[in-house]
Amino acid sequence: MTRSTSFANRRAVFGAAALTCLALVLPACADKEEESPGDGSGSPATSAGGDFAYLGLTENTTVASVLAALEKDYCADTLAAYPLKASDYAQDQFDQQLQLLAPQDALPNLSSGPNAPALAVELYEGGYLVDFSTALAEVGAADALLPAAASVVESLYDGNLIGLPNEFNIEGVWYNKQLLSDNGIEPPATWDEFTAANAKLAAAGVQPWSVAGSGGDGWNITRLVGNYIFRSLGPDAMQAVADGSAALTDAEYVAAADAVNAWGTAGYFGAAPTSIDYATAMNTFLTGQAAFYYMGSWALGNFNNEEENQIGADNIGYLPFPDVAGGKGSSDQVPANAGMPQIMSTAAYGDASKAWLKCIADNFGHVALSEYGVISGFQVNGEVADLPALTQEVQQIMADAPSSVLWFEAKFSAEATTTSQTNAGLLAEGGLSGADFMAAIQADLG
Repeated sequence: MTRSTSFANRRAVFGAAALTCLALVLPACADKEEESPGDGSGSPATSAGGDFAYLGLTENTTVASVLAALEKDYCADTLAAYPLKASDYAQDQFDQQLQLLAPQDALPNLSSGPNAPALAVELYEGGYLVDFSTALAEVGAADALLPAAASVVESLYDGNLIGLPNEFNIEGVWYNKQLLSDNGIEPPATWDEFTAANAKLAAAGVQPWSVAGSGGDGWNITRLVGNYIFRSLGPDAMQAVADGSAALTDAEYVAAADAVNAWGTAGYFGAAPTSIDYATAMNTFLTGQAAFYYMGSWALGNFNNEEENQIGADNIGYLPFPDVAGGKGSSDQVPANAGMPQIMSTAAYGDASKAWLKCIADNFGHVALSEYGVISGFQVNGEVADLPALTQEVQQIMADAPSSVLWFEAKFSAEATTTSQTNAGLLAEGGLSGADFMAAIQADLG
């Protein structure tokens, strides 16, 4: 499974199963009085020594590897009394495992967060999870997170900073510098400028955009719809749909799908988006067959691979999703995600958790990047040598971004997510109107 497919779909795949279990396990949470981070009431972790337990995903060993490096090479003295005890659990059963552990006050010190953001909020409201806005300040690391990364986490969890962003990916428009230059096009900054550039490229026989619209790979098309909504209606527009105060069938929301549909009808996404999968779309861009490509920064691995990237990394530029004329949003609100944020247990929060949190805050960003090539949501303290220029550019964009927005389906049910992403190819081919596309999703949202 590709990195992007995993992120775009994993909450949809597992979220429904997790939420089905909420009624069985979480009623006990309502009776639990919330503890402030650091009081450690009743927790063995408040003693002078003791293990630091970490529960990660079987499918992702990077976090555990970074933690081991912190213990061995970066914070050996301060963590000597709190040895790391790492274990893992399969992702498709992870949410249920957290639900079983929480009511017993048996959550480990640190663990991967649940697949379903709603479950993390339930656990937090039940008093089981640490609030990092308090905890990071308590250990002298209030500024450890990139502002945009913190914004992503808060957006996921109803305004609560209850996850540590061990990954941080921005999304946007990547473009072929040579194709634009050859056709006398300056990098566009607005939707209207992109539309004009698309028309000029198409007239010259150049496919403007590479997209994937086959099956569930249509998420890169729905990103265009969602980001248009954020630019036109503002960063809270999709939360309004989740709250029920707005609907995707409202005229101003349909306008976003219509705008994407208009590009598709004009042929700017190629002849048959429904036949293009993720790998093919990536290859189309990296072999110089399309000028623009919407993708996340996890694709840097592809871009920096000389065998795969036939146009050259130096020939790839990055543009934020464009502004929409008269819109309430702004292009400095970067579309982003934070991978699977890490959570901390209030029941286990004591000396061990504090010592490890301080070490993580000070060093995780540097170790993840320098040793594993992973861009996290932590500040990178210290120089990292030999980073590709495009990676450095992305790092700077992340550091400078004041805030972020989520993706189109972030607040959707699993059913609505599937409807959105499987119909995206038809929208991009011009075979499904914006109104019909939005109506189909709204029917699943209720």
